[in-house]
Amino acid sequence: MSFSKLNLSKPILRAIEEQGYSNPTPVQAKAIPIILSRQDVLAGAQTGTGKTAGFTLPLLELLSEHAQSKGRSPIRALILTPTRELATQVHESVKTYGKYLPYKSTVIFGGVGINPQIANFRRGVDIVVATPGRLLDHIGRKTVDLSKVEFLILDEADRMLDMGFINDIKKILALLQKKRQNLLFSATFSDDIKKLADNLLNAPILIEVARRNTASELVEQLVHPVDKARKRELLSRLIKKGGWKQVLVFTRTKHGANKLSGQLEKDGISSAAIHGNKSQGARTKALANFKSGSVRVLVATDIAARGIDIDQLPHVVNFELPNISEDYVHRIGRTGRAGSEGVAISLVCVDELLYLKDIEKLIKRKIPQERVEGFEPDPTIRPEPVKKKSNSRNRNRPKPSREDSKPSSRSSRNRRRA
Repeated sequence: MSFSKLNLSKPILRAIEEQGYSNPTPVQAKAIPIILSRQDVLAGAQTGTGKTAGFTLPLLELLSEHAQSKGRSPIRALILTPTRELATQVHESVKTYGKYLPYKSTVIFGGVGINPQIANFRRGVDIVVATPGRLLDHIGRKTVDLSKVEFLILDEADRMLDMGFINDIKKILALLQKKRQNLLFSATFSDDIKKLADNLLNAPILIEVARRNTASELVEQLVHPVDKARKRELLSRLIKKGGWKQVLVFTRTKHGANKLSGQLEKDGISSAAIHGNKSQGARTKALANFKSGSVRVLVATDIAARGIDIDQLPHVVNFELPNISEDYVHRIGRTGRAGSEGVAISLVCVDELLYLKDIEKLIKRKIPQERVEGFEPDPTIRPEPVKKKSNSRNRNRPKPSREDSKPSSRSSRNRRRA
């Protein structure tokens, strides 16, 4: 099937063609006709499947079919995302495919000045891509009017709930008109997601293009058992010996990301860290340098990595396994995207064997293990509990959100940084 068979207008097809695409991905082929029929959608899709274009293309088409009268544009579409990086990525998709359409769009997130955002709202915009925290800031200042929103899209809804945004989302929903089209996209389906979908969606059509909570089949997964104290040494060797030019490395903590990035620099490997404590400017610069190739390794925490979209990223490394199994799926989904193959390597010490077991249970497969000569684990080392944050969650899954409870301190910090 080609895009020309999906009932998209010529200006949108022209923009698609300029990007070098002719055939939709599976999620696009399924989602676009359903969204164009004005039905609510609950979509389960792994990262890298083309889901962003799967909702931006039909959204732009529907806006075109029901054009507003001339004058100051009311906000007609609202797209909520959990992180700044993902918001930027989605906004780029809106601009790319709406290139030949007369619609104005803006992206709203924290960490940058609010006055230019207020100015954009005053001039009028049709489409807003936002993180919940900064959007609530505007709502509190009465600088945004959401009463005319016709389309609501929640992207990576599972991560938004995991970050404690449920109460923020409820506040935003209360300001929207009842008659609207709702689209909910999530990589995983937890009980919390099902509850949100039940309250938000009206007779939704379910779209799934991959088995629930599974990793992309295009990603080769491998575990290297190694002692904790020798992980950095092994990582440097793998990068140098393998001639890896672009590697995304995950750590559990911001401090760990900074420390590892500095160590890799000392090993002669250009590196940058990206996490919630970095300013938006620093995060944008690090990501741009990584994409351009001037930085070889990008060391990231889970939250900061959401929305990182790099074509043909060849290598992802779990320097430390996540203590939430679903995060493993999100991490390795940074590679093997949109038909490209990738490799995801996990450096696993004895302390993390239970995490590995949980991950394998979630993805329903054993991950092959390969010992690297000279880095075999010391069998006399006994496992020690992995240090967790003070308000750490259950190891297997996020703690269910209670809609009437106050957000945790961690959730509050995440919202401020978004």
